[in-house]
Amino acid sequence: MNPRVALVGCGLIGQKRFKWLPAGSVTVACDTQIERAKAIANTMGCLATDSIDEALSAEDVDVVIVAIINAALAPVAMQAVRHGKHVLVEKPGAINTKELDELDALARERGLLVRVGYNHRYHPACLKAGEILRSGVLGPMMFVRGRYGHGGRPGYDQEWRAVPKLSGGGELIDQGVHLIDLASLFLGSFITIEGHVTTSFWDMPVDDNAFLSLRTAAGQTAWLHASCSEWKNLFSLEIYGRNGKLHWEGLGASYGVERLTYYRMLPQMGPPEVETWEYPQGDESWKLEQTEFFEDIRLNRTPVPGLAEARAALSVVEKIYQQSGFHSSRCEASF
Repeated sequence: MNPRVALVGCGLIGQKRFKWLPAGSVTVACDTQIERAKAIANTMGCLATDSIDEALSAEDVDVVIVAIINAALAPVAMQAVRHGKHVLVEKPGAINTKELDELDALARERGLLVRVGYNHRYHPACLKAGEILRSGVLGPMMFVRGRYGHGGRPGYDQEWRAVPKLSGGGELIDQGVHLIDLASLFLGSFITIEGHVTTSFWDMPVDDNAFLSLRTAAGQTAWLHASCSEWKNLFSLEIYGRNGKLHWEGLGASYGVERLTYYRMLPQMGPPEVETWEYPQGDESWKLEQTEFFEDIRLNRTPVPGLAEARAALSVVEKIYQQSGFHSSRCEASF
């Protein structure tokens, strides 16, 4: 039996979450813009409300999916846990690691599970790359090179993402955390964190470009660039081992067809053997992630990625913002 779900936040991401939930699983749709909640409720036949308290206290709810602005993610997740609900909270999960630590402590105390929505781990190219990596054919890992960017839209600098106390930062905490999370998936934990953020194009008090150089204890490096002045949407992750390379390009839709290419180094070196997998079907990462969380709940197992992985990514963000003179907090943030 599928868990009963309260969907808090019925905007773009909430609608994607809703699309991939099992039929009949949503019992409450909640949004401060009640019409958005009603649009989902009308198709599901469930309660629509603009009251978060009403949504979280509902007796016919086992799981709360939190898909709202960054500054409200951790507070609403904490409130859901206090009501005895398991939680899937969108990345970055909070605007600072202190909030994540408080959420983790409360969830452990109440015996409840929290998963953080890093859905990119469930893209088919990523799953295939993980399979190849685990086979050992790439040899020891050397480095990862990642780029992730979009071009914004008219008025982007007036949206909540451009307000530090609501977003916690700019492009680094938005798309950059996906790159950090994926790099750590393939290389492990980073102990050396260097880089900077800039505001190169948009007239806003948060960053629109982030440049990172991260290293593991073994010296493996992740070189990452996240941008919202990338005029043609782009996703590229290159994973280098001593015996070969994987290149994940595209995420579907405006980011182009998703594909993974394996470059197999030959003993004599020179041009490698090449094998490519393409994934033209729609993005089902949301479905796979949610299904796995329901299985986490059934088995009472720690979700991965969960709060530990989210904390690792957010700690990198905090360090880069500190190095750039940008300090994120609920009350104020400025360069």
